[in-house]
Amino acid sequence: MTGPVLVLGIAGGSGSGKSTIVQRLLQGPAGTEICHLCHDAYYHDLNCLPKFPDGAGNWDHPDSLDNALFVSQLDSLRRGESVQRPIYDFATHRRKSATEHLQPRRILLLEGILLLAIPEIRTRLDLKVFVETPADLRLLRRTLRDIRDRGRSLESVAHQYQRSVRPMHEEHVEPSRRYADIWIPWSEDNPAAVELLTAKLSAWLQEH
Repeated sequence: MTGPVLVLGIAGGSGSGKSTIVQRLLQGPAGTEICHLCHDAYYHDLNCLPKFPDGAGNWDHPDSLDNALFVSQLDSLRRGESVQRPIYDFATHRRKSATEHLQPRRILLLEGILLLAIPEIRTRLDLKVFVETPADLRLLRRTLRDIRDRGRSLESVAHQYQRSVRPMHEEHVEPSRRYADIWIPWSEDNPAAVELLTAKLSAWLQEH
């Protein structure tokens, strides 16, 4: 692959609708030119997470993710080099030995709660999007996802939300919205916003 690469970052609180927007873009007319890099794949193993005073891990702090590796692989893809992206197992709270091979594309689509809160990631984004969703809907979506997809109990989800998700959102995620170029309201659906992003990606591909 040669030529410029557009780096698009989609951030927002847990359960805000980021993944839905990403899937719409991947299924759209620019989809074959998109490489999707999800920040969630870069969590540290449980024993390497930032800790609360009682020793419990804080999954919602920026340092809970291997940002150095994420930035390194982001830069490699932007240079036109393939990478072996880690695969995280949320059931065992550790990185798998297997990896996923990612090929560079003309558009690099990043997705993650804390993208705009981490300067070394934020400064590499050409277009920054923040997805805005009411807190009650985000909590409901997160609860359903964690129980269905990650084998969590309702009690553990509620405990984590009160202890780290909400305070870390207020400390890191919400303040980072000021860095966004585009804010997308996403209570239920927002096809006009997806069409806008799709049009911007298509126009960029035509121009470059």
